Amino acid sequence: MAYLVFKDGTTYEGEAFGDWLKSDPSVADYEVVFNTSMSGYQEMVTDLSYAGQILVLTQPQIGNYGWHHEENEANKTRLQGLIVRELSEGEGSLHAEGSLEDYCLRHGVRGLRGVDTRALTRYLRQFGTLPGVMVETKDEGLAFWAKFQASHTIKDKSEHWVYRSTVKETYEIPGPGPLLALLDFGAKRNIIRQLQERGFRIMVFPAGSTPEEILRHHPSGVVLSNGPGDPEELPECVATVRRLYDQLPVLGICLGHQLLALAAGGKTYKLPYGHRGGNHPVIDIRSSKATMTSQNHGYAVQEASLKGSGFEVTLRNLNDGTVEGMEHQSYPILSVQFHPEGAPGPEENAEIFDRFKGLVEKSLSRKGRPA
Repeated sequence: MAYLVFKDGTTYEGEAFGDWLKSDPSVADYEVVFNTSMSGYQEMVTDLSYAGQILVLTQPQIGNYGWHHEENEANKTRLQGLIVRELSEGEGSLHAEGSLEDYCLRHGVRGLRGVDTRALTRYLRQFGTLPGVMVETKDEGLAFWAKFQASHTIKDKSEHWVYRSTVKETYEIPGPGPLLALLDFGAKRNIIRQLQERGFRIMVFPAGSTPEEILRHHPSGVVLSNGPGDPEELPECVATVRRLYDQLPVLGICLGHQLLALAAGGKTYKLPYGHRGGNHPVIDIRSSKATMTSQNHGYAVQEASLKGSGFEVTLRNLNDGTVEGMEHQSYPILSVQFHPEGAPGPEENAEIFDRFKGLVEKSLSRKGRPA
């Protein structure tokens, strides 16, 4: 047996799977979060926005269609733990190249199966996102919390999960159209696919890139990707965004959306237990059109703080009223808190990329450059 142990001593029991040798629970505590999606475990495990977290999947049966490497959202994972009710041991579908358990074993992910995930989710709903530790004995977990201070302070920017998720070097993805700079905070592959489908040439930059490093390539627009963690712990990235957003068309996605708000003088705050799932309803305030969205974030933009920033709130979450989208009143900038690329989740919001393409083309037309 193995256990998930919270700081207050609350314990959930399960059976270990995956790799319990590479990860070391004595290093840090990890946020325990839950996702309500019915499918898409592969995309979730490889979504770098889950970096530094233990993920609870509320769908009771997981792993039944195996693992297909082309569907990975990154070529690595930074997920620190995976908790499921029932784990399928088969490879599931005709194109499967392995199993979920195989992937976790090869990539250093601790897993727990046989856990009462319904009770665990209710616990997190009641008390909010909490730090937890996955251990082989209850005593090990209690001893860990007896000596560990949960209030971990980041001393160096390299400790932020964004810097453990981003690419190490700039690279280019060919395309026939205008050049976009993609600032990678933990970008999902499907964001890149969506941009490629619209003809863009893409240059991917590490999260710590300076404005000068980006602008010397003369991009026609900037995309700020999704990523993990607290945006207020990335002041250097906020400063970079502040230097860029009044010069080029910008699309911000998830963490990128939050960084845009901070760059304009706004504020963010931590949600009680975040938005993670493929069925979050969002309404366009102007058209009254509602769509289902795929989301994975623990922070949100404080709407009142946007006053005087030039940003107008355009999209709102129908469950809790949080800000889901913004547009700038003077500059060609739009941003969304959700994942318009889906993967997993609904694809009905991919038109966001079409709208951004329109902003880029309009900007190039004004400058007398071909789109």
